[in-house]
Amino acid sequence: MRRALLICACALALAACEQQSANQQPTESAAAYTLAPADLAGFFDCLREQGQTVVAAHRGGPEPGFAENAIETFENTLRHTPAMLEIDIRETADGVLVLKHDEELDRTTTATGLLEEATLAELQALRLRDENGQTLDARIPTLRAALDWAAGKAVLELDVKRGVSFENVVAEVRAANAADRVIFITYSVPAAIRVHRLAPELMISTSIGSEADLEELERARVDLTRILAWTGIDEPNSALNAALAQRGVEVLFGTLGGRESWDNRFAASGDDQYAEFAETGIHLIATDRPAAAARDLDAADGVEGFGAKQCEAAQ
Repeated sequence: MRRALLICACALALAACEQQSANQQPTESAAAYTLAPADLAGFFDCLREQGQTVVAAHRGGPEPGFAENAIETFENTLRHTPAMLEIDIRETADGVLVLKHDEELDRTTTATGLLEEATLAELQALRLRDENGQTLDARIPTLRAALDWAAGKAVLELDVKRGVSFENVVAEVRAANAADRVIFITYSVPAAIRVHRLAPELMISTSIGSEADLEELERARVDLTRILAWTGIDEPNSALNAALAQRGVEVLFGTLGGRESWDNRFAASGDDQYAEFAETGIHLIATDRPAAAARDLDAADGVEGFGAKQCEAAQ
C-alpha cells in the first residue's frame, strides 16, 4: 500500500514539476566561498589556538527556494559564507545511502510514505520541497554524490540516522576518498569509541558533558586529536570549554533547534550574539542561520576576512 501511494505520488510530482520549474531560483555552479582545509585536525587546532570560530549550516542551510539536505542548497550556502555543512544520512530499501532527515517523505518531498520502503530510483523520481512547501527542481542526493561534490569545497558533518550502519557509512566515505573532509557525528562516548575503532582516521564529534567523558575516551585509547566535543544547545559552559581546550579538544555548540532556539531568539530581537557565544571558548557553532552567524563572528574576530579562512590558509 505504501509503495503504491509512493509511485502515484511520483507521477503527480513529475507533472507538477513541469509546471513549476520555470519559477525556481537558478542554481549557480560556482560558490563564492569554499572551506576545504587540507588537514582537518590541524584546522581545528588553529581555530582553538587563534580563538577563531567556524559555522556549520544545519541540514546544509535550507531557506525559501532551497530544500534541506540538497546539493543546490549547499551551493547556495557557500555563495554567502564559508561554512561546514551538516547532513543527515538514511538508507533506501535497496541499500543506498541518501541524504534525508525524516523517516517520512511527506514533509520535504512530493510523495508520502517511508523512505526506507522506497528504492533509490523511486526516490530520485521525486522532487524536494522547501520549508514553505514549494516544489523545487531538486532531488534527494546520494551520500556518494554529496561526498564527491564536497571535494575541494566543503567539510561535511555526517549525522547518521537510526538504523543506518556505521560500517556502511565509513565504507562509503573511504570509497569516495573523503576521510579528510568529513566529521562523523555521534551522540555518546560509546558510539564515538566504536567509530574510532572502525576508522581511526576520521574526525568525530561526540557529546561531552564533563572531563570524565574525555577520560573514558582515553581509557579506550581514542586519539583525542580526532575528537570534537559537542556541548549541546542550552547554554555555553565557559568552565567546561576552557577545560576541554586545555586538553586540546575543540568545542562545538548549537544555536539551532525549535521555536525557542538561540537562532530564533537572535532573529526576533535583532541582536545577534554568536560572537559573544564564541568568546566562551566555542570553535564551531551549528546554526540554522549560517550567513548571519558568520557575519557576526567576522565583525568581531579581529582579523581581515573570515577567521576560519585564515586557519585554512595557514596550512
